[in-house]
This record gives sequence, structure tokens and C-alpha cells, in this order.
Amino acid sequence: MTSRIPFTLQQLDHVVLRVSDMPRALGFYCGVLGCVEERRVAQFGLVQLRAGGSLIDLVDIALPLGQMGGRGPETEGRNMDHFALCITPFDADALRAHLAAHGIAHGAIEQRYGAQCVGPSIYINDPDGNMVELKGPPATNS
Repeated sequence: MTSRIPFTLQQLDHVVLRVSDMPRALGFYCGVLGCVEERRVAQFGLVQLRAGGSLIDLVDIALPLGQMGGRGPETEGRNMDHFALCITPFDADALRAHLAAHGIAHGAIEQRYGAQCVGPSIYINDPDGNMVELKGPPATNS
């Protein structure tokens, strides 16, 4: 017996990351990636950042909400592999120069499959070691 799902998934709404140093995390997500702070709930240690049509929520692991998840991010035993942010344009030279100017190490630019099909992407790490994929638009055949 198959049941019908009563909804249709639309897009990723938000990702919640537990961070060990909120100012450092904000410097990365706002200063390097261009997110904009949208909302702050100080009593929970929560800062919500606008990332296009989605949110990236940062939770301070030193405060009660962040402590609910147990120990903070470590080199081993992560609970997330990576998340991907769509970017446009994907100018490889400009992107490499921007990351270098901020001291951000990166992987190779490769064609990878994503929600919009195959296109260029590059992996970087945030200050807490969370892997972030910057994903360009689909490759064109022209």
C-alpha cells in the first residue's frame, strides 16, 4: 500500500550551524560569502543570515540552545558532510582571488551535479570546519 505525500518540497529553507566563535563565523558568512544579518535572538545565541532565498542560522555553542546539540564541532565526528550555496556568476579567477584575499583555502573547481544540474563548484571550509560548496549555474553547451 502506497500513501500519497500531502505536500511538494520546494527548496532548502535553512541550515542551522553550531559555531564556537560567533564574531569569527559572522566575519566568514557575511564578509566572505556576502550573507546579510536578518535577525538576532540574543537570549538563544541565534543569528539568522539571509543567503539568497534561504537562511543560514548560526547558534553559539556556549549558550543554552547551542549546548543542546552536545559537544561543538570537532575535527572528527561531524554530523554534516557539507551544504551547497548557489552563486552567480561563477567567475573562477575572481572567485579564487576573493578567497585568497580572505585567506580561505579551497579545493579544485570541478563540474559537479546539483539541484540545477551539472555546473562548476568549489569547496571551502568555514571557521568551524563545516564544508561549504559554492555552486555555479548549470554548464551550457554553447
